[in-house]
Amino acid sequence: MSTTSAEDFYAIGLNYKKADAEIRGHFSISENAQNKIIASAKEQGVSSLTIISTCNRTEIYGFAKKASNLVALLCEHTHGTVDEFNHVSYTHKGKDAVAHLFKVGTGLDSQILGDFEIISQLRTGLRRSKKAGVLNAYMERLGNAVIQASKRIKNETEISTGATSVSFAAVQYIMARVPYVSEKNILLFGIGKIGRNTCENLIKHTKNEHITLINRTKIKAEEIAGKFNLVVKDYANIQSEIATSDILIVATGAQQPTISKELLYLKKPLLILDLSIPKNVSETVKENPNVTLIHLDELSKVTDATLEHRQSQIPLAQTIIDEVAEEFNAWSKNRSFAPTIKALKTKLSEIKIGEIDNQRRKISDFNEEQAEIISNRIIQKITTQFANHLKGANGTTQQSIDLINQVFKLETNTHE
Repeated sequence: MSTTSAEDFYAIGLNYKKADAEIRGHFSISENAQNKIIASAKEQGVSSLTIISTCNRTEIYGFAKKASNLVALLCEHTHGTVDEFNHVSYTHKGKDAVAHLFKVGTGLDSQILGDFEIISQLRTGLRRSKKAGVLNAYMERLGNAVIQASKRIKNETEISTGATSVSFAAVQYIMARVPYVSEKNILLFGIGKIGRNTCENLIKHTKNEHITLINRTKIKAEEIAGKFNLVVKDYANIQSEIATSDILIVATGAQQPTISKELLYLKKPLLILDLSIPKNVSETVKENPNVTLIHLDELSKVTDATLEHRQSQIPLAQTIIDEVAEEFNAWSKNRSFAPTIKALKTKLSEIKIGEIDNQRRKISDFNEEQAEIISNRIIQKITTQFANHLKGANGTTQQSIDLINQVFKLETNTHE
């Protein structure tokens, strides 16, 4: 297994800032693909990794010989190419990769500032990687530190007040542009996480009692409908249900468009909100003059006083991140020389045992117990002195480690 020097830690990915919904769709990683990436990681020289794939970003964090190993894994198991990825991507290494994960996991890099839905993705990704045996101690500790920072920011700042997700933005959009929304017929197609959240927000904020739910698997739809007291219709009836709807919300997890112009027989205006990545509504629907199509990229641009207030909370959130990150970085630095200190202690203990044995044979009334106590205290003071030196050896830690190993002829184990 490879060493886990923090300099071998990479973050590669793309997000909403440079990659539009279509490109992001090419690199969207399904649950099945995530399992395949994890299974083939070690073949690519990747000893530890975790994956984040949401509607707004796809990222892989991991220990590799070079960043291109992670990029190759991503492109092998998605529909995107390396060239396409290189045009819109970013790569971070070492401390920069650590800082990036803190920013992403705490909602500071989200399309809607303060959106904490990303943290559940991180938790799931870490659990999946650990179960598969591709999560080393460094990444597990880092993941837990990011989760801790996220909790603190949520509890100690107001960065998540008001709208917290695309699903809320969808409802905000509907309420701002559709008059008498409580009387409109709303059809929700798909019950992924965004679909369920949108459904909950619709009921909460519009007081609408005309919401119909359709899902390819009707049993799942009935489970959700039972919670919200909604009407469930068969997938076979989708065409006729669309015809009677005023608003269609599409939140399926399909890899190809599920709604096209051929399904639309409209006699009145229809607002379609596509909350899916990849896009689940074909652009061909725009050919129907009754259709207004809005994708989640447009919804995410919804800004208001809430967002302004959230932005004012960024310095406080950053202070919390700095505190938690400093603690993690100190642990990481100490961990880099811990094997050397451990090996030094073992070496000095071997010398102690040999010397005590020697003195026992030479001195008839030799006090072995007292010699043991004094020797152990001297060993402790020597190793503490070396540890303190390595803690303060900014930029020269590795040189000092190499010198100690050379002088004492140590055998250290830095492998995970």
